[in-house]
Amino acid sequence: MEKNRRTLLASRPVGMPVAENFRLEEAPLPLPAEGEVLVHVDLISLDPAMRGWMNEGTTYMRGVALGEVMRAFGAGRVLASRHADFAEGDYVSGLTGVQTHACLPGQQLTRLDLSLGPLEWHLGVLGMPGMTAYFGLLERGQPKAGETVFIAGAAGIIGATVGQIAKIKGCRAVGTAGSEEKCRYLVEECGFDGAINYKTENIEARLKALCPKGIDVLYDNVGGDILDIGLAHLARGARVVICGAISQYNEPQMRGPRNYMKIVTARATLTGIIVFDFQERYSEAIAQLSEWLKNGQLRTRTDFVEGIENFYPALMKLYTGTNFGKVVLKI
Repeated sequence: MEKNRRTLLASRPVGMPVAENFRLEEAPLPLPAEGEVLVHVDLISLDPAMRGWMNEGTTYMRGVALGEVMRAFGAGRVLASRHADFAEGDYVSGLTGVQTHACLPGQQLTRLDLSLGPLEWHLGVLGMPGMTAYFGLLERGQPKAGETVFIAGAAGIIGATVGQIAKIKGCRAVGTAGSEEKCRYLVEECGFDGAINYKTENIEARLKALCPKGIDVLYDNVGGDILDIGLAHLARGARVVICGAISQYNEPQMRGPRNYMKIVTARATLTGIIVFDFQERYSEAIAQLSEWLKNGQLRTRTDFVEGIENFYPALMKLYTGTNFGKVVLKI
C-alpha cells in the first residue's frame, strides 16, 4: 500500500538549520473528507521565508509546531476529490507541506492552467515569488520610466523578476549577486544594466558608478550591509521596499539598518511587501507575467533538486547562496 512520506520539523534551529532539525517519516495515505482534496505532490517550493516559519510564535503566519509537517508551497495532481471545484487529474498548488501527498480543504488550493507554463513556473514566476516581485515593485515601489531600480539579491527568482519588470517599465535595473556567472546571467539574459558581485567587488564604488543619479527604488531581499550601502545612495523621493533579509535569517539577532536617517534626508518612503495582501489580484499578475514570458520579455530559471530525502540540502542552497534560480524539489 502506498505511503505518505513527509518531512517533519523535529527541533527548532538556532542559527543556521542543521539536518537534525528535520525528520523524514512514513505515514498512512490520507483520505479526503467532505470538501477536501487529495493531492499527489510533484514539486515543492524552497523559499527563504521557510526559515522564519521554523521559529516559535507568529508574525504574518504562525510558526510550524514541533512534530508538524514542514510548511512549504507545493504543486501536483489531484488523486481524489470530495470538493465540487476539483476533479481527479487537475493540477493544483497550495501550502501542501513537504510531503508526497497532501489532503487539504478545496478553498486552500488553486487550480493551475499548464497552458501558461510548466508546473515549476507555478511555484516560481507564476507563483508566490512572481506575485511578490510583481506587486512589490509595481504597487509598493511604483517605478516610473527613466528611474533607477536597485535590487539587493537579484539572482534569485524574486530579484531577477523584479529587475526584468523594471526594464519592461522603462527603468534602469542594477542588482547584486554572489558570483560572476550570476552577474553575467543578470546582464546578458535578464537585461540588467549592471550587476555587482558582492563577494569580490567594492559595492559602494560600483553602486556610485552604476547609479550616478542615485537609487529611485531600492528593492531589498538581503538586509545587512548591502541595505545600508543602498540606503546611502537614495535619490530624493526614493521608495524602499523591504521584501526579505536573507543575510540575517540565521543570525541570533537580526540587525536593522544603520543608515535609516537617509530616509529623512532623501524624503524617501520605506515599506514592506507581504504577498498575501494581494491575493485577490493574483489572476491579474499571472496573466501579465505569462504574456511577458511568452513574448520573451521575461525569463526565468529553475534549480531542481531530486527526492524528498534531499529537502535539507535543497533548503541550504538558499542560505549558502549556491542556488541558481528558483529552487524546486522534485518528489
